[in-house]
Parts: sequence; structure tokens; C-alpha cells
Amino acid sequence: MLKFKFLLMILTKLMQRAINKNPKAAAHTQGEELIFQIQTASGSGRYYIVKNQRIRSHAGRRDNADFTLSFSSAKKAFSVLSSKDSTAAFLSAVGSKDLIISGDYAKVMWFQGLVAYL
Repeated sequence: MLKFKFLLMILTKLMQRAINKNPKAAAHTQGEELIFQIQTASGSGRYYIVKNQRIRSHAGRRDNADFTLSFSSAKKAFSVLSSKDSTAAFLSAVGSKDLIISGDYAKVMWFQGLVAYL
């Protein structure tokens, strides 16, 4: 659980660094405003606010998130989120029901696009 929580905190810094250092990542976030959350089925997680090419995160959950990635366990979440081939791991987790996606799928695809710059 601790590795998962640490990864979620670091994810904020990694995404912000990509925006600051990579013009393509900056262009990808231009004009985007959204809230998303990553959590476990038990409710542990963080939510992220994207606005004005800035990303902030907070512990806990948010009711009005544009989308939620809910993993079956912290161990599975860490495995998927830290995978070298994140797209394949993501799709495999969805297929095995270890990851449940709720909300706006277009925003999920936007997130996958941003993660590609990490």
C-alpha cells in the first residue's frame, strides 16, 4: 500500500515535469481542465486537478471527478502504473477486471496521451 501511495504522489511531479520540459506534453494539456482520480476498490487513492497546464493532487476521493480509475488492490495498481509498457498493462488490467474505469472515456484517453510523455 505504501508503494502505491508514494507512486500516486510522484505521479503529480512526473506529469508536471513532462509539461514543463516537453513542448508536446505542454501542447497536450493546453486548454484542458479536468479532475480525475486513481484509487483502490477499498477507497485509498488521490485525485488530480488539471488546470492552466498545472497539475495538483490531493489525498482522498472527489465526487465530481471527470473519470476514475479504480484498481482491485494497491499491489495491482502499483504493478500497472509502474509498468514499462503501460498501455499493455492498462488493457490487461481492464480485461481481467483488476481495473474499473468510470466516467468520461475521452478524458481517460487524454490521460493515456499525457502518460505517454512520462
